[in-house]
Amino acid sequence: MSQSATAQAAPQSVDSSPGERVASTAPESAQSSHPKLTAFESVARLCGFFVILVALIFLTNAMITSGLRRIRTSEVGALNQVMQGKVNAQIVITGSSRALAHFDPRLLEQATGYTAYNIGRNGSQTDMQVAFLRAYLEHNQKPKIVIHSLDAFSFVTSREVFEQVQYTPYLSDPALYSALWKVNPDIWKSRDLPLYGYVVEDMNFAWTQGVRGFFGWSPRQDFFLGFNPRSKEWSEDFERFRELRPHGVEFAIEKAGIQDVEDLITLCRQNGIQLIFVYSPEYREVQKITTNRDAIFSEFRELSAQYQVPFWDYSDWSHAGDRSYFQNSQHLNARGAEAFSNDLAGQLRSYISSSEARSDAGQSAARPTLPFAQKGSN
Repeated sequence: MSQSATAQAAPQSVDSSPGERVASTAPESAQSSHPKLTAFESVARLCGFFVILVALIFLTNAMITSGLRRIRTSEVGALNQVMQGKVNAQIVITGSSRALAHFDPRLLEQATGYTAYNIGRNGSQTDMQVAFLRAYLEHNQKPKIVIHSLDAFSFVTSREVFEQVQYTPYLSDPALYSALWKVNPDIWKSRDLPLYGYVVEDMNFAWTQGVRGFFGWSPRQDFFLGFNPRSKEWSEDFERFRELRPHGVEFAIEKAGIQDVEDLITLCRQNGIQLIFVYSPEYREVQKITTNRDAIFSEFRELSAQYQVPFWDYSDWSHAGDRSYFQNSQHLNARGAEAFSNDLAGQLRSYISSSEARSDAGQSAARPTLPFAQKGSN
């Protein structure tokens, strides 16, 4: 073969190399398989992701709220009964945890023939108690009688909202929201920001109850017509409390707190409801270390006389010195609540009978006074 023929063949062998053909065509193939996104397309995808995320947040919030509202038992169930207008009792008990644990509506019903319900709230002051009664009246028929449980701290205004998450499903209620806002101006976040009230403000993971409630779960029933009996027996908390306060304890009498009680009186008068003040039993020894107890009770009696509201004081209750009736110095256990509620039921039955007799005789019963002196009354 000639040199010129060899020279002409050499380039052809180089051109036909498979490796070089792949290398030369790879960038073109890659560009055709993965086209570059435009700026608009990238932003659209990012916005779509956030839209889906926000939708999931709103849906989760709605599911938890709906689930909590579906619960029929225990504390959440009792609140739902009130806010959904399913109570409509003739006798309503209001107050703090002492009201919640001391007044058994079942025994009041048996004695009087009136339907009864307990709307006492754990960790609440009078301002929150009045707000919850307003919410009750918005959603239920007006009761004939409101029994308001007084405490040594009745004239102390709220500093915080106790277990705020329990109210989150009903923050659209104007009366309830207004009262909560006065105590915590940031409450709007729980109302307007989805999941905020269930995640940021909830330390007890109530949202898990909401999720389970959405699928039909309800906790064990431990509330009976709103009443929550306590099974605990006496603890040593009182002794420790007394040791830490050798000079006693004083409860503030705030002007705003007095106004809160007057707001309760006004609310009942405007709705034609008979209001009765009751100071339920407390352990006798705690009375000795409350340094301004006389001043507090003087305010109770002054309000009672000024507004003609019966005041039934059970400070000298027959079992006030018996620890077997108490779980601590301020709260009766289930045995104590039964004994006290029976005593109260008897007094209430006599009161109602006398008031009805006076009404039948043609006298106004809009604001009846106590018909005769009875044990435990002032």
